Amino acid sequence: MGTTPTALLVHGAFADAGSWSGVIAELQDQGIPVVAPPNPLRGLASDAAYIAAQAAQIEGPVVLVGHSYGGAVISVAGIAENVVGLVHVAAYVPEEGESLGELQGRFPLSPLVSNLSEKTYPVAGEEPAVEVTIAADAYPGIFAADVPAAVTRVLAAAQRPLAASTFTETASAAAWRDKPSWALVAGTDRAISPEVERFGARRTPSPSPRPKDVAALIRDAVRATT
Repeated sequence: MGTTPTALLVHGAFADAGSWSGVIAELQDQGIPVVAPPNPLRGLASDAAYIAAQAAQIEGPVVLVGHSYGGAVISVAGIAENVVGLVHVAAYVPEEGESLGELQGRFPLSPLVSNLSEKTYPVAGEEPAVEVTIAADAYPGIFAADVPAAVTRVLAAAQRPLAASTFTETASAAAWRDKPSWALVAGTDRAISPEVERFGARRTPSPSPRPKDVAALIRDAVRATT
């Protein structure tokens, strides 16, 4: 039997690696090696390069798991040599040369799009860039509908912004074309249109964001690539 791959979990926009805590616990209970590095959220190319570097420094095979925007990141980062599989969880699955704006523009927009707040941040040697967060009053219904209100207020205050350029930057690769891939669709997602998720799932060879369900899908991917 081969070496058990490490599951490298990539979170999406407006969140941090702590959003994977329930999935991490499930995988650890099953004896699956797991790491969840921060996703910088500063641009698709740079985020993917960071995640690819994280994967390359893990000894042995790696299964990349991406949630939401993280799915786009692993689609590009997955070209790293030791990546043996990809799991898209309620995620974007872009084609090479395609932007997230182009991908989601094929379908009705989700409520997220009209509830983004913009701010600027400094970029060395350049004009200030734009980043977005979810408007606080819209955050519970869009991003955390099944989370207690008290927790949601904290999450809304602590959300991590996403560089707006991420929506127009094109993917430089589509690793899911060449490596085993799995996808999970969240039918009531209000951040990404479920139609976008289903479209992406149909793209991958092997088409309820709850910890046990997600962990089970990751476990299947890890076992299939062991």
